Amino acid sequence: MTISKDDVIAMLNEDMRGEHMAIVQYLLHAYAMPEGEIPAEIEAIARDEMRHYDWLADAIVELGGTPTLERAPVKRADSHAANMRLDVTAEDDAIALYEQHIAAIDDPKLKRLLERIVNDERAHREIFLKFVDKTSALAEAEAAGSEAAPPDPVALDVLDKGIRHEYTVILQYLWHSFVTPDCDISRELEMQAINEMQHLGWLAEEMAGIGGPVEIERTAVNQSTDTAEMLAADIRAEREVTKVYSEQLDKIQDPGLKSLLARIRDHEIYHDAVFSDLLQSLQKGTEKAPSPTKGFTVGSLKE
Repeated sequence: MTISKDDVIAMLNEDMRGEHMAIVQYLLHAYAMPEGEIPAEIEAIARDEMRHYDWLADAIVELGGTPTLERAPVKRADSHAANMRLDVTAEDDAIALYEQHIAAIDDPKLKRLLERIVNDERAHREIFLKFVDKTSALAEAEAAGSEAAPPDPVALDVLDKGIRHEYTVILQYLWHSFVTPDCDISRELEMQAINEMQHLGWLAEEMAGIGGPVEIERTAVNQSTDTAEMLAADIRAEREVTKVYSEQLDKIQDPGLKSLLARIRDHEIYHDAVFSDLLQSLQKGTEKAPSPTKGFTVGSLKE
């Protein structure tokens, strides 16, 4: 039985929700651990899931659909070993769902894509199984450590707001990169999203390091399908957060956190300049030739 294009898009969006969940869940589990080999490997797995998320979004856009920004529920437990068991379960669930979709979808190109993703998920599952035992030993070592001093409430607030902003713009820039028909702008948006992912990691690790709770939640994401409107929204986001980070620098006492915020603030100023140049070029039509489109996109379908 042949399924409709809308059904295929719905399946891929369901897969995207799972990948989005895995990215955030794995990062939270990694940030909860002290620095070392295990959290570094978990962060590498999260990058794999981000790659899957990107592939699925591109496939949805090529089919004429709209990628989702929603995510499946993120789960956390009260120990590292329990978190690793949750991650094994997440991989089991993902593999089962992908296999259902592979069986249902007729398109050979999409089947290959999903089979490629399943190959990664099976490898991730084996890694998390090994980490269940390793993190049990880690817990014993942590229990022997000394109790840390209570974190600075000002630092907690600054870091929480920073994490929320960075997560929001990661999703915003990725979504804009998925739906713009301009390949050059799409690549630039993706590059800046990667930089914002670095910021998220730095801030979350700093939060975990001072004993604060790491929560990865977002505010409103601009979902314009017009490239000029996208860039204008992205410029506004950069200017707003540059102002916030500059104000926060005066409140922070810790020199390490102060230096980190200054570095991130300077990156945001750079992003503002990049987006401003792209918007100016787009508005003035100064490009020597139109950028090639990425095939069927939400933007091109409206033309």
